[in-house]
Amino acid sequence: MKAVGTAPTGAAKKTKRSIIDTDIHLGAVGEEVLPYLPRVYREQIQTFGWRLPSQNAMYLNGAAHGVKQDEKLPRDNGSEGLIAYFAENHLDKYNIEHAILTGTGNYAAQTTPDCDYAAALCAAYNDYGIERMIARDSRIKSSIMIPKQDPLLAAKEIDRVGSHPGMVQVIVSNGAEKPYGHRFYHPIYEACVRNGIPFAIHVSMEGIGVNNPPTGAGHVNHYIEYRAARTQIMMAHLASLIFEGVFSKFPELKVVMIEAGMLWIAPYLWRLDQDWKALRSQTPWVKEAPSEYYRKHFRVTSQPIELPPSQALFAPMMEAIHAEHNLMFASDYPHWDFDSPTLAFPKMDHEVWDRIFYQNAAELYGLPQRKQDREAEED
Repeated sequence: MKAVGTAPTGAAKKTKRSIIDTDIHLGAVGEEVLPYLPRVYREQIQTFGWRLPSQNAMYLNGAAHGVKQDEKLPRDNGSEGLIAYFAENHLDKYNIEHAILTGTGNYAAQTTPDCDYAAALCAAYNDYGIERMIARDSRIKSSIMIPKQDPLLAAKEIDRVGSHPGMVQVIVSNGAEKPYGHRFYHPIYEACVRNGIPFAIHVSMEGIGVNNPPTGAGHVNHYIEYRAARTQIMMAHLASLIFEGVFSKFPELKVVMIEAGMLWIAPYLWRLDQDWKALRSQTPWVKEAPSEYYRKHFRVTSQPIELPPSQALFAPMMEAIHAEHNLMFASDYPHWDFDSPTLAFPKMDHEVWDRIFYQNAAELYGLPQRKQDREAEED
């Protein structure tokens, strides 16, 4: 993989070729989702509040909900004003052809022990996102929120909205009661395969509500520790999905790891491969090296990028994580650690840039060829 090429430079305000952004947050949905809930839950919320665990104590990292200080997002979430602002200040600004919302609601719904309430909230978030966000701009796609605490209810929700063309993946928080390879979650994977959509894990809710602590040593005191621990948990899910045999039972399943970084994957796969060679008798259903399961079944988003201290290290590490086929660009807009499409990456070979910024996501999510390319072919 070459570290030089014809990709857009940091000086450009807008990418010359359209791109796909795979991690967008338009704000936490609040009271505006109430009309989408059954009456019993509307009345409970109005009387007792939302009754959801919170990780706000860890978010000493920007303005409200971690939004970067220079972003003036309208407060009326889901309104035409918010979508218009988002279109002008992100989609149009960076020539984004498709933007994937990583959920339209609060991941805390996946941390409450009240599974029926969680299911109602997730359904409301999904309906709200379809009507108030996806329908207002054809570039916007979204993710299906599910009550992962109850996989049967989760599968029911996937089947309910999984056929909607604007819903391109199922999404869960990184924080969990069990590693995601556990057979407890199999009904979710069955539903993903049945609907032809990936299963995505987004960092969030580690150690919150019913979820396990954010580290094996327990809870942490500072956001920087919490942030570092997220990668540890994603590592556990990656190993669990491979060694528990999920891909032997669901060979069509694709898994997306979102907002946990990317370059750490290379040495972690090296270690998994070595341990598998020595201990493969314990997991005879794992027929190939873990790195092969990663290559075939996993996709990873770029943000936050861990840039090595030497430019000479970047290209070999990108090759080691199969970036040309497994990596997808993500900005994490509008959060404080936002990665600009024109500034986040060093220069790359044009073909590699094209794969990362468009083709890999288009293939995974079944999105069409670039409009520019389609029009060129028609001419």
